[in-house]
Amino acid sequence: MASLMDLTGKTAIVTGAASGIGRATAAVLAELGAGVVLADLDAERGAEAAEEIGGTFVRCDVSRAADCDAVVSAATETYGGVDILFNNAGIIRRSTVLEITEDDWDLVMAVNIKSIMLLSRRAVPLMAAAGGGSIINTGSGWGIKGGASAVSYCASKGAVVNMTRAMAIDHGPQNIRVNCLCPGDTATGMLADEARQLGQPVESFYTDAADRPLGRIGQPRDIANTVAFLASDAAAFVSGAIIPVDGAGTA
Repeated sequence: MASLMDLTGKTAIVTGAASGIGRATAAVLAELGAGVVLADLDAERGAEAAEEIGGTFVRCDVSRAADCDAVVSAATETYGGVDILFNNAGIIRRSTVLEITEDDWDLVMAVNIKSIMLLSRRAVPLMAAAGGGSIINTGSGWGIKGGASAVSYCASKGAVVNMTRAMAIDHGPQNIRVNCLCPGDTATGMLADEARQLGQPVESFYTDAADRPLGRIGQPRDIANTVAFLASDAAAFVSGAIIPVDGAGTA
């Protein structure tokens, strides 16, 4: 099994890599031998993460085509190609359809959905030419079921779930596996920001989020380890899968 998880010689792109799940995943993929390109809007923390794990950082607004193209170009120029694409960048705006602004709606859709299209359309031809690859999209438990006061986020993550299925069908003949992992509440800056958006104390928000069968919230590395599995040959026959990583929260 250890050899199946070996990513030596592989190149991975990780978006939202300056913190949280993205940073943890970049570190795990690097530990398994991959060359990693870290993409994020936060230049300071992104550069720090890249230096820490030994990867390459590219500042990227994932909602902009030119920025996404630059990330893929950096991967090919630095490491020679793209084998793994982890479309992880995401944002949340806690509001109902009555409360959300048009600008916030558009931003959530651009970051959470459009970015997957922009990066994948550049990465897929490179993967196909190399004989295959793995794309992992970050969905959410709220892409599987609904949640309160999160209409744009739920809509975007539901789209990610079905977009993953469509991509797996389209690109399976090119030996490109496309999967979606759906994290539950995870100890990241994004979860803390949700508490602030709702005007709730972070500590009690975390306590409430731990109300699931395993009795805790996720840690970034819990999610990262699942990404590594999906990126590796250990998951060679896994494609089109929607995988909750949530301590049985959606169960």
